[in-house]
Amino acid sequence: MVDVLGGRRLVTRDGAWVEAEAALQNKVVALYFAAGRCGPSRDFTPLLCDFYAELVGEARPPAPFEVVFVSADGSAREMRAFMRELHGAWLALPFHDPYRHELRTRYHVAVTPRLVVLKPSGEVITDKGRKQIRERGLACFQNWVEAADVFQHFSG
Repeated sequence: MVDVLGGRRLVTRDGAWVEAEAALQNKVVALYFAAGRCGPSRDFTPLLCDFYAELVGEARPPAPFEVVFVSADGSAREMRAFMRELHGAWLALPFHDPYRHELRTRYHVAVTPRLVVLKPSGEVITDKGRKQIRERGLACFQNWVEAADVFQHFSG
């Protein structure tokens, strides 16, 4: 993820700062473009939260997976409220980081929610992560891991 988020600091739901390189190293990363005021985002976020919890919070060892929220909210206050209300224990690009807009452009995000799943290099595995989670559940993660070639012994 050095190509995409290298040198950036990310924030947790609780407001703690983490270095992107350390948090995302050797993981499949899903950029989650969403907004709290968006009905479809509010509908999908709990499903993503469960997906993430099963892979990262409950699996032993945790799956090589991380979500990075890229807010489309209207303000930092709206972003924090959405994160506290519905988000899982994943990371976010700070609201005031202008790179949010560059990522929307780079990954052709015109509508929210959108879940873009990436290899560690930043190359897209799929820009249809939301649809795949809805249709296949945890089964889609194994395909992502194989495409990313990050951890060949994960069995989910």
